[in-house]
Amino acid sequence: MQNHAQLIFFIYGGGVSLYCPGWSRTPGLKQSSCLPNDGIRLERCMSIVTSMTAGVSEREANDALNAYVCKGLPQHEEICLGLFTLILTEPAQAQKCYRDLALVSRDGMNIVLNKINQILMEKYLKLQDTCRTQLVWLVRELVKSGVLGADGVCMTFMKQIAGGDVTAKNIWLAESVLDILTEQREWVLKSSILIAMAVYTYLRLIVDHHGTAQLQALRQKEVDFCISLLRERFMECLMIGRDLVRLLQNVARIPEFELLWKDIIHNPQALSPQFTGILQLLQSRTSRKFLACRLTPDMETKLLFMTSRVRFGQQKRYQDWFQRQYLSTPDSQSLRCDLIRYICGVVHPSNEVLSSDILPRWAIIGWLLTTCTSNVAASNAKLALFYDWLFFSPDKDSIMNIEPAILVMHHSMKPHPAITATLLDFMCRIIPNFYPPLEGHVRQGVFSSLNHIVEKRVLAHLAPLFDNPKLDKELRAMLREKFPEFCSSPSPPVEVKIEEPVSMEMDNHMSDKDESCYDNAEAAFSDDEEDLNSKGKKREFRFHPIKETVVEEPVDITPYLDQLDESLRDKVLQLQKGSDTEAQCEVMQEIVDQVLEEDFDSEQLSVLASCLQELFKAHFRGEVLPEEITEESLEESVGKPLYLIFRNLCQMQEDNSSFSLLLDLLSELYQKQPKIGYHLLYYLRASKAAAGKMNLYESFAQATQLGDLHTCLMMDMKACQEDDVRLLCHLTPSIYTEFPDETLRSGELLNMIVAVIDSAQLQELVCHVMMGNLVMFRKDSVLNILIQSLDWETFEQYCAWQLFLAHNIPLETIIPILQHLKYKEHPEALSCLLLQLRREKPSEEMVKMVLSRPCHPDDQFTTSILRHWCMKHDELLAEHIKSLLIKNNSLPRKRQSLRSSSSKLAQLTLEQILEHLDNLRLNLTNTKQNFFSQTPILQALQHVQASCDEAHKMKFSDLFSLAEEYEDSSTKPPKSRRKAALSSPRSRKNATQPPNAEEERSRHQQLPRLEEEDTKPKPTKRKRKGSSAVGSDSD
Repeated sequence: MQNHAQLIFFIYGGGVSLYCPGWSRTPGLKQSSCLPNDGIRLERCMSIVTSMTAGVSEREANDALNAYVCKGLPQHEEICLGLFTLILTEPAQAQKCYRDLALVSRDGMNIVLNKINQILMEKYLKLQDTCRTQLVWLVRELVKSGVLGADGVCMTFMKQIAGGDVTAKNIWLAESVLDILTEQREWVLKSSILIAMAVYTYLRLIVDHHGTAQLQALRQKEVDFCISLLRERFMECLMIGRDLVRLLQNVARIPEFELLWKDIIHNPQALSPQFTGILQLLQSRTSRKFLACRLTPDMETKLLFMTSRVRFGQQKRYQDWFQRQYLSTPDSQSLRCDLIRYICGVVHPSNEVLSSDILPRWAIIGWLLTTCTSNVAASNAKLALFYDWLFFSPDKDSIMNIEPAILVMHHSMKPHPAITATLLDFMCRIIPNFYPPLEGHVRQGVFSSLNHIVEKRVLAHLAPLFDNPKLDKELRAMLREKFPEFCSSPSPPVEVKIEEPVSMEMDNHMSDKDESCYDNAEAAFSDDEEDLNSKGKKREFRFHPIKETVVEEPVDITPYLDQLDESLRDKVLQLQKGSDTEAQCEVMQEIVDQVLEEDFDSEQLSVLASCLQELFKAHFRGEVLPEEITEESLEESVGKPLYLIFRNLCQMQEDNSSFSLLLDLLSELYQKQPKIGYHLLYYLRASKAAAGKMNLYESFAQATQLGDLHTCLMMDMKACQEDDVRLLCHLTPSIYTEFPDETLRSGELLNMIVAVIDSAQLQELVCHVMMGNLVMFRKDSVLNILIQSLDWETFEQYCAWQLFLAHNIPLETIIPILQHLKYKEHPEALSCLLLQLRREKPSEEMVKMVLSRPCHPDDQFTTSILRHWCMKHDELLAEHIKSLLIKNNSLPRKRQSLRSSSSKLAQLTLEQILEHLDNLRLNLTNTKQNFFSQTPILQALQHVQASCDEAHKMKFSDLFSLAEEYEDSSTKPPKSRRKAALSSPRSRKNATQPPNAEEERSRHQQLPRLEEEDTKPKPTKRKRKGSSAVGSDSD
């Protein structure tokens, strides 16, 4: 049998194979810190099966398995899951294990089907390639066997095929599932919903599959598959509704579909006697299940998270992540239509969400529209947005399907008038152009949509939108022509009965959300928008508005009580009536005990979580951290009834089934009350009972819908930042200590902290660093984080640098940041770096980076630090400059150019060094510093002068003149050179005072031009730089 860690990582490894046959079981291994809880259970089940079947005949193994299964339902589940795990991890044994599974299963493979669905929905992206292949093999066998429920697994598998993704793994999955459906065609035809779902899925995927020979071959298979089902089972496909027409429009130019279109329009009876024509399809609304099937579970989870948890104005980082993950390739343009149709047709927020500050649907759609980079993609996205408008019927369709489009136009008018204009123009032009024979129906549909919008008070009136001065005259004239009823001045408001779940306060609260609604830096529509950069947005975290007094409302959990078992219902009622904390804690412990009983119905966890969330709302208001922090006050602060769940979790073994059950309860609570995450972190930090148990948070993160420690941690710290800055500072040391891989590389977390702390809290964090309680930077990631910080607010940058300087990290680690610093844009970083460099002895790398900065009259950074080093470390600096001058002079000029262009951190040229040295010479002119009389500098200047071209000799003539009288040290003592005056020999001969620095600099700038006039022909600058002779001299 494979060992513990090997098996689970092989199944759930995140992209990097950790399969290692040489590993051995470690008795002290903390399983939850590295293994998913589900994986632990699967491994245990596999161990049971292996122990019963190892070293015995096949018949004896079957008898042993059947005997064990007969003991009860838990034993039956263990054997089924054990065989299932062997199928995934041991391809050589898969056929035998499947036969055994078919023999011992007593529930028609229901346990296995549920587990496959769970893995597909929650763990598929973490599966190794071998396990993915085996999972497809297993589904194929289930389909061959005609197992009841296999069609549901196939539909879940199709949901994992991402749109707009032509990577090898996604193409493999699309082809594998298509092969199963094609091979088992007779089985497919038995399920109407599977037929419709398969046609909807592959009609959508055909658009993405073009280009290479492999994709063309797959595309043809998809075309043949869809055409055959559409022609043979058209009435089953009819259940898709109007979005079937939209998908067929996208593939209309493919010959097979061109013929199909002719039948749909001219001969509908040929497809089905019950099909009356295209209008029948267009008047049928598409079900949510079809719109949802084209988003992968991961996309769906992230999108639902943004529409239910992210506050408006704070969505940029989530949108950036989503764009990087799914929308960054040219092929992903087609995915935007799927996302918009999903938002319009599936995401229907409650009135409570609509009236809150949660990110509204229209803002996400507006952002998606701005990310379209082609006209075709933009047109398709606009059609997806307005699609339900075209044949809208108030009796059949929902106001929620048409609401996003009107709100995008309304809220974009002020900050993004171009978006509003293009959408209004599209709305007008789609009426005659969508399908001319049905122009009257389309006109009526759009009119009904607008009328319904006004009736339901989504917008009080449309005249300010349709007749807005920001629109051009032609568009306004077209709107008045098409919709004269809505362009007149608003009449007095009429009281209308609201039946749909749309907030009456929508128009009011949304009006504050106009500015910067999409947070998309790449798509700008006005000069004003460019000024709303990321620095301006940070201020919302610095200055919090005065919070209004919270009015306690009576808690109503009546809707949930009816769904609970009687005994649990009684305890929840006792909890509600509890007079003091101690009594509530006792009842809460009884509830936890009942949840942990073997016969507890886990389906009640969600209802119980809803009750607890309502009952303990007060727990999540106000500050968590005591005013005075002592051991007693901390222990008292974690004595809340809800924290009993945390306490019980800490007391359990992590491979215990009860442990998983409590995690599931917390996961349900987390969905309903996101603050539970940082409350758990606080409990693990403050409670004595949780000492050394901080790793429990990782198990909690994996149990949530997010399923990822980094994402969960960032979300919880963000929530903590918004609610309680003191608690954020209190948690920071333990968070950085316990989760270094998630925090030390995260500029996002550091920015959260420095965006809200004050000077006293900064000093406290610096003390923690100095005392060794906190490490916020690591050598391998500090440079990247400091580069990220260049876009932060001034105070935030100074905080980041103060925290960095508190660490004992060599300055050479971050010196390459100089290449990223511009004197006008990054004064904060330059100031901090300059003050730190003055405390350091110059190394050659430091000098190289300092000299690599472009020369500019207003940028005094390089001259300042070089002057300081001249005063403190003149000999060391001279040696480094000599080395750099000779190295850069030895390379041919072409190689210098290639080297500097290939490395962003080594762009140093000979001319840069000479310019900086000349500026330094001018700065030291009236001082007693003898830096330029040192032997290394004079040797280097003489070396460069011997090989450089005439233009450089003239441009830096005064610099080179310092070395004109230099001779070998054997003929002239070094002391006499060091005592020589700093001014050039030429000026000594003339016995005149040196000009001031400004005059001399201007004279130098004119010299090359004079040289060009006097010398003919003009010398070439590039090809004469550096010769082989010079190279041999330097050697």
